[in-house]
Amino acid sequence: MLTDAQLLTSSGHDPEAFRALYDRHAGAVHGFFVRRTGDHDASLDLTAETFAQVWSSRHRFDDRHAGSIAPWLFGIASNVLARSARERRLVHEASESLRLQRRSPGATPDPSWIDGLDADLERALDDLPESQRRAVELRIMDDLSYDDVADELDCSPTAARIRVSRGLSRLRASTTPSNRSCPQETP
Repeated sequence: MLTDAQLLTSSGHDPEAFRALYDRHAGAVHGFFVRRTGDHDASLDLTAETFAQVWSSRHRFDDRHAGSIAPWLFGIASNVLARSARERRLVHEASESLRLQRRSPGATPDPSWIDGLDADLERALDDLPESQRRAVELRIMDDLSYDDVADELDCSPTAARIRVSRGLSRLRASTTPSNRSCPQETP
């Protein structure tokens, strides 16, 4: 089975590689948006926008996560969500100030969707064993190399990679809905 990074690298010349990547992660991304928005239709739109962003920025992916695109992917998803809420607020404010009537779009993003996002991440990090939590913080949040993480944790670079990988896996499991029965749409 190819890693996420291998699929993303191949996707420029192999559309099936991007499809496999989409199939692998679309349920989790959609679930993330459903939890944040409570709106199935908006979540589908936001999922599609996230994967469009992944496609257009695939050349900027840096494989720092042992082959997984999940941290990068959910960073993009968080940005898409924040931008959607911000744009909706700006359009609403402009419409009100100009006294314009506008038709309501099918999916109406709301700023409350991002409420608690940081708290959710904090809770998930707090649930990790100390060695994994610290490794994830150093590698992902502080952007240290595995060698620097190893020095900080007084372990080998291989042990640092394992701690980060296991920590990210546990984070992914704790933030992924158990019911992954969302429709699969092509990006």
